[in-house]
Amino acid sequence: MNPALLADALSVPVLHEPFAAEQVVTGAPTSGWLRLSGIDGIEVGIWEMTPGTISDVEADEVLCVLAGRALVEFLDPPAAPIELRPGSLVRLQDGWRTRWTVTETVRKIAVTREEA
Repeated sequence: MNPALLADALSVPVLHEPFAAEQVVTGAPTSGWLRLSGIDGIEVGIWEMTPGTISDVEADEVLCVLAGRALVEFLDPPAAPIELRPGSLVRLQDGWRTRWTVTETVRKIAVTREEA
């Protein structure tokens, strides 16, 4: 294998866990994070979420949706919702309160700060 190839972003397995009960709005969604690489405090990985609705508080992140469909509503600060689909490129900011309604399992590549 070529050492430059980190993973097949569309098919690499991502282990899932349920969300905390206080985050779940509807359904029984699960999510998973697979760290692929890090550079100077920046982390790159793949995140997945199965169908359902959750509330969340965002971290600074740039993401690109690889697969799936979802609606992200911005609760605080209020803003127009966005529909996520393959190819959507999104910038989220630390502290934004959101509600994610996933209708088809979402898989995204995310770039964020590494956790301390």
